[in-house]
Amino acid sequence: MTDAVVLAQPFAIAVSWWAVTGLLAQQPVDVLPLSPNLRGALFMMVAMVGFTLNDAITKYSSQSMNMAQVMLIRGAFASLFVGLLAWQRGALSRPRLMLQPLVAIRVLGEAGATVSFLVALAHLPIGSVSAVLQALPLAVTMGAALFFGDAVGWRRWLAIAVGFAGVMVIVRPGFEGFSIYSLWALLSVACCTVRDLSTKRIPQTIPTMLVSTATALAMTFVGAVLLSPMGGWTPMTGKSTALLALAAVLVLIGYQFIIMAMRSGEISFIAPFRYTALLWSILLGLIVFGDIPDTPMIVGATIVVGSGLYALYRERVVGRRRIVAETTGPAMAPDGI
Repeated sequence: MTDAVVLAQPFAIAVSWWAVTGLLAQQPVDVLPLSPNLRGALFMMVAMVGFTLNDAITKYSSQSMNMAQVMLIRGAFASLFVGLLAWQRGALSRPRLMLQPLVAIRVLGEAGATVSFLVALAHLPIGSVSAVLQALPLAVTMGAALFFGDAVGWRRWLAIAVGFAGVMVIVRPGFEGFSIYSLWALLSVACCTVRDLSTKRIPQTIPTMLVSTATALAMTFVGAVLLSPMGGWTPMTGKSTALLALAAVLVLIGYQFIIMAMRSGEISFIAPFRYTALLWSILLGLIVFGDIPDTPMIVGATIVVGSGLYALYRERVVGRRRIVAETTGPAMAPDGI
């Protein structure tokens, strides 16, 4: 297969995605004769597949190049794809809005989250990193309560405490099997929390696609800055370039299906299906990288997911602001766009 054919594959996928999602958006009942909630759950699971495949490709690429180069190339493709989509929707008519302080904080949070996530992903099993990131909705709930004064009852505080105890089981500090790179995964959760909390405060007048474009451009810039400190440029083949282009397309597919999911049914019903990302991560880790999850990882992940599901249940019961359900990082991981 020639390099030209390999490089053309992500663009063919992008065109197919545009056609399929456009058809689903226009004729959802004919294409998928399901209830709105079930259709939304299906869309959510498709989105999680896209995000998890992106993570697997990124981890695979780290075997032949440093993570700064991965950020640079994937960010360049993401900037192109997102920028074209933003331009098509008229979101770039006021580019100065990219300099709005909350947008800048959001971009900085994403940059820190992406760098720390990629460092952890390069050295840890993909399932373990994904398991730690499942605590993000709980961290956002805690941050919203501490910094924004959002009402959080004692039951959800208990769920947060139990959830972070589950994270400690996964990380296992001070015990055999502890890796310093687990701390990078925890740092990614902290940075994602900053990203999500700032996103919630960005004025509605600023288009979402403009924020995504600013983020993609910033990730490309960060990758370029870190390229030399992380080891410099590694020559790339057509296959490796196409894989990173495909990773960027998969993130866009994920976000498109997230939007469709949230518009299809009740958020409280659909949001729990985000946790299927952990199942896909474990499965891909086993098939692609030969990573077999150990007992602490399984136990800890079960605690984290259980705590998140209970927090979702409590939000539905109390009927207040649904912080966990509406966490702005739908993949519960940084995506670099």
